[in-house]
Amino acid sequence: MSKKLVVIGAGMASGRMLETLFDADPAAYDVTLFNTEPRGNYNRLMLSPVLSGEKTYAEIVTHDDDWYAQHNVTCRFGERVVHIDRDRKVVVGENGEVPYDKLVLGMGSTPFMIPLPGHDLDGVIPYRDLEDTERMMGLGAKTGSKAVVIGGGLLGLEAAAGMAAQGVDVTVVHIMGHLMERQLDPAAGYLLRKALVDKGITVMCNANSKEILGQDGKVRALLLDDGTELPCDLLVMAVGIRPATALGEAAGLATGRGIHVDDQMVTSDADILALGECVEHNGAVFGLVAPLYDQAKVLAQTLLGQEATFVNKEVSTKLKVTGCDLFSAGDFAEGDDREDIVFRDPARGVYKRLILKDNRIIGAVMYGDTADGAWFYGMIKDGTDVSDMRDTLIFGPAYQGGAALDPMAAVAALPDEAEICGCNGVSKIDIVTAIQGGATTLGDIRATTKASASCGTCTGLVEQLMGTTLGDDFVIPTDQAICGCTDLTHEALRRLIKSQELKSQEAVWQELGWQTLNGCHTCRPAVNYYLLADWPLEYADDPQSRFVNERRHANIQKDGTYSVVPRMWGGITTPDELRAIADAADKYNVPTVKVTGGQRIDLLGVKREDLPAIWFDLNQAGMVSGHAYSKGLRTVKTCVGTDHCRFGTQDSTGLGIKLEKELWGSWTPHKLKLAVSGCPRNCAEATCKDIGVICVDSGYEISVGGAAGMEVKETELLCKVATEAEAMEVICAFTQLYREQAKYLDRIYKWVAKVGLEWCKEQVVDDLENRRALADRFEVSQSVYRTDPWAEQARPEPAKQFTPIADLTLEAAE
Repeated sequence: MSKKLVVIGAGMASGRMLETLFDADPAAYDVTLFNTEPRGNYNRLMLSPVLSGEKTYAEIVTHDDDWYAQHNVTCRFGERVVHIDRDRKVVVGENGEVPYDKLVLGMGSTPFMIPLPGHDLDGVIPYRDLEDTERMMGLGAKTGSKAVVIGGGLLGLEAAAGMAAQGVDVTVVHIMGHLMERQLDPAAGYLLRKALVDKGITVMCNANSKEILGQDGKVRALLLDDGTELPCDLLVMAVGIRPATALGEAAGLATGRGIHVDDQMVTSDADILALGECVEHNGAVFGLVAPLYDQAKVLAQTLLGQEATFVNKEVSTKLKVTGCDLFSAGDFAEGDDREDIVFRDPARGVYKRLILKDNRIIGAVMYGDTADGAWFYGMIKDGTDVSDMRDTLIFGPAYQGGAALDPMAAVAALPDEAEICGCNGVSKIDIVTAIQGGATTLGDIRATTKASASCGTCTGLVEQLMGTTLGDDFVIPTDQAICGCTDLTHEALRRLIKSQELKSQEAVWQELGWQTLNGCHTCRPAVNYYLLADWPLEYADDPQSRFVNERRHANIQKDGTYSVVPRMWGGITTPDELRAIADAADKYNVPTVKVTGGQRIDLLGVKREDLPAIWFDLNQAGMVSGHAYSKGLRTVKTCVGTDHCRFGTQDSTGLGIKLEKELWGSWTPHKLKLAVSGCPRNCAEATCKDIGVICVDSGYEISVGGAAGMEVKETELLCKVATEAEAMEVICAFTQLYREQAKYLDRIYKWVAKVGLEWCKEQVVDDLENRRALADRFEVSQSVYRTDPWAEQARPEPAKQFTPIADLTLEAAE
């Protein structure tokens, strides 16, 4: 007489176990199979094609009714197990008891539902089974439907892609900085996001869900913690799974994160075995199908009395999300003891990264071309020494010879409509047409299209485009590249960031073919600034891509101490502020207190661990960072003007304070210093500043491009205006023009020399509409970045281990 085997859960793992068992000895057990779903085993991995309409449910069924009948399986589908009586060895279902000799638990996992307010509203569902899939398919049948998916992992993206294919307007909300962060590094995550956006899916990373809003008991919208509302008719939570342990716990089995099993898949009860997503083996839980199938084989052999041992092997992940090929294996985190080999082909959307340690591959991430994944995975498992193949390793096993990347691939890959010259609205196809019509020199291009004839920042791109079109007939002048990571100049990089709408560092590294994984100490600060200046609402400043002074919010001195300079608006201070500075100098044993040339007081010699505490004390007195360390506004120097001076013509102090409060916190290509003098006697030395204002009887004379450092240069007159409001608008607009056009680390006088003062006048003085637009864009940027960095890290007590924001990666470059 056969033994009685009861199996709880008709999923893929238990299904494979039954197949193995029946193949080895079909008469060994009489099997009863419980399943909460009203059906048997189907391929859950294929629910996404069912959702998108590529397949039907019938096509993904693994075991149909005939299969169960053929193997004499008693099916208790649609019936929930309520209790396991281990003493009597009985499984109690909703419709009665079933005795067992051996019991197999294969309950799988349960989707985690974030306990947000409103999570129990109608229309808030997980993505786990066929019913969930059918619910989403029903939404696609309704015109104008909207869905929100919380979770940017594989399951969430499959749900999003499937609904989008059905015509649903889908938004993915992900709390992390890039999609599928467990399987992909930021660069591959960027490529995946780009592909999804190209398919019409809205993707919001670094987005935190706050509340699910409803109306009449049904979901209406998702509210984010920044106040954004995302309307939806259906909200899908795909934020992870948890092993289904409730039955095992209630039966008194040993559990942790999952139901504990040994190497033979036996639980703490010798007659109860378990497998799949509900188990925990040697501290590990499981979600990929490969180890589940290994468990199924071992469990079947254990039931038959054979010797078998489950070993949790290193696994690779080869995935396909909405037609995007992905591969990851091993450990791809960064570390000081590791090195990267990176290959990027922006034109084809291919990215490959190998992580090496001691000349062995320990991790691999690939996007777009995963054909060599198995080869690299084999090397990871075997620990192959790659010393002799490092030069060609990234090209895979089929590499036959040398390979080189085209340094102009990024330009060649631009679409025809991409704007090359922003000043004159000249597109790529305009320039190509001119070249085909006989233009063979840069002068010819300027004469026929005006590209590169105005500010000149697009010159490098025009030359590279000529090179890709004319081939050997054109020799590109050797302009200096930003660094060894790229062949692009600063000007070319800026134009590509704008024309290709690159809004993250990962986008720049990938789309422009960077030769290092995350740039270097030279290019990272520049890329960070360009992204920040061009996309203030979309790009978040990366503190790790700044120099040490900007990360520490203080100037480091030669002895390792710091200089702390609180802001004094327009050089004006109060007795209370002076007392606070004096008290801080005493409290923190500041050795030197100095009045600066910018009409402020500098506390020199502050210890690193005292920085947060001294900021706190100065904040308490109402003082904020003077940004004496930043690539941004430093000071606005003023004289006393009409308030006290008998020669003053305008309120220079008042205008200086207004300008400083308006420009404060702005990031610029280099430091920015202003001055306002109340009369032509120029006591505030306005004629050697980046921007200077001389007050006269008729109004204000605004000059730009001065210098008084290693080079000494007098300002040049930009314009004369009659009112204070006009002066403010012109200066804000000119500052924004400098922010948008200048090369990183170029002072204003260098930039003006390149583009020409007359061009600046055309943009800011002559074109009133453009002036207003520039000033408006400056205000947009200020709405994001005008904050006090001291206040964010101030604390009342010294921090002995204070490490501000980031490490010293860029310190040597300061």
